[in-house]
Amino acid sequence: HFLCCLLLLSVPALSMVKKNTIPDGWKNVSSVGQPIPGTRFIAFKVPLKLAINQRLTPTQRFTPKDLIAAVKAFNTELGLIIDLTYTTRYYGIKDLPKSMEYKKLFTIGLEVPDDPTILQFKKWVRKFLWENADNEKLIGVHCTNGINRTGYLICRYLIDVEGWDPETAIQGICVPF
Repeated sequence: HFLCCLLLLSVPALSMVKKNTIPDGWKNVSSVGQPIPGTRFIAFKVPLKLAINQRLTPTQRFTPKDLIAAVKAFNTELGLIIDLTYTTRYYGIKDLPKSMEYKKLFTIGLEVPDDPTILQFKKWVRKFLWENADNEKLIGVHCTNGINRTGYLICRYLIDVEGWDPETAIQGICVPF
């Protein structure tokens, strides 16, 4: 799958979500993308708590610990996670190392994020980069499947703050996922 498909996806209508259910489409998306070249961003789908992972086969499971291991495979580490899901049901901050920063930005799915959401995302990224200029820790960003909201907000940051051309930003996040 490619992150660039964020502009081409057709998404089914939202339905009532039951506790501990696997998100729609989640099994069809790779767990973690590659670090986005020229940035400190990495995109991934939402990791799931144990109660949800128990409904999956061992090869389908993706926990916060799996996320950390996957990022370590790139010889780097996560310093910040920005969670864009519009729920707290998937995992908790207690599932993450205390050394890792976690920010929750409730972002409605199937809609373009509003200006306050975009502004908050930019503020958190800029603050993290300022405070971590002396290291190479990554900023992990996820929504439910790690595609639409995630790709949009990363692109907006690259365009609005870093001055990237929109086409370059979109191509930059189109790394194999």
